[in-house]
Amino acid sequence: MHVVSGVRDPAVSFPVASAVDDVDERRRANRAVAVSAAGLAVTGLVELVIALVSGSVALLGDALHNLSDVSTSLLVFVGFRASRRAATPGYPYGYERAEDLAGIGVAAVIWASAVFAGAESVNKLVHHGPTQHLGWGIGAAAAGILGNQLVARYKFVVGRRIQSATMTADAKHSWLDALSSAGAMLGLIGVAVGWPWADAVAGLLVTGFICHVGWEVSSDIAHRLLDGVDPVVITTAEAAAAQIDGVMHAHARARWTGRTLRVEVEGWVEATTTVADADRIGRLVADRVGTELPQMRSFTWTARSGRSAVGSVQDCGTQDSGTSTSEVGMIQR
Repeated sequence: MHVVSGVRDPAVSFPVASAVDDVDERRRANRAVAVSAAGLAVTGLVELVIALVSGSVALLGDALHNLSDVSTSLLVFVGFRASRRAATPGYPYGYERAEDLAGIGVAAVIWASAVFAGAESVNKLVHHGPTQHLGWGIGAAAAGILGNQLVARYKFVVGRRIQSATMTADAKHSWLDALSSAGAMLGLIGVAVGWPWADAVAGLLVTGFICHVGWEVSSDIAHRLLDGVDPVVITTAEAAAAQIDGVMHAHARARWTGRTLRVEVEGWVEATTTVADADRIGRLVADRVGTELPQMRSFTWTARSGRSAVGSVQDCGTQDSGTSTSEVGMIQR
């Protein structure tokens, strides 16, 4: 990695196949967070007021879930802001993982809303609390379905475009919130047709949906924080590197830091290969891997000396001469 003017800059080595406008991505992310937060705040407040008036615990749980989404949007925004900071000697990979850490807060809010909604539903089921103003409640639940579907679609499109696991998880959260609103609506309809217990049961179903979302979000975030990656990324990178003339064998590793997929390839080359030739081979490998993995934004190449393709694999733990390492990052700051 080169150091330019005292600042560690992974983007000055050689380019990968695709460039990314980080400023534009952050602008899109901030807009998505603001629009979704405003939409869910309006939807949640409408549901909350009608839930308090009608006494519907299913609608109350759905309202709290929607309002919790507003707080999770704030956490996502804070994560994006923190990840803008440049890399330092103490944090050579930068602060991009702040976006993943924000996901922990998202998961915590989801689980807290599940506990509260479940407790209220059980209380009503045991004490047989009344449910009133059913028409208004059904209308509010319908508004929750529509609002969550629109917000979920918007955040999902933006999250996939900018490769943000946290925003994509938040979009899934909003999409399942629409199912939660549908459950609240069914409970109110059940009360309207003469089943007074239907609202409490629907509240428990809504709680189940919230727990399901919490588990999915928690699993996705844990996968990122533990450097989990799709195995296809590894096999694709190794196969792409092996296609380059001069590469006898290749090993690859990869991980996500925020929205950046970092791929590291260790390639074995002829023992007579010079450092300059190893660097040239590395540029070709970067181009090929970048073409096969367009989501890659940082590439590290390490060339190792080997007598043959077979021997290099056997001796990969001991041979370390003739090493050339370069890193590529195309996030424009």
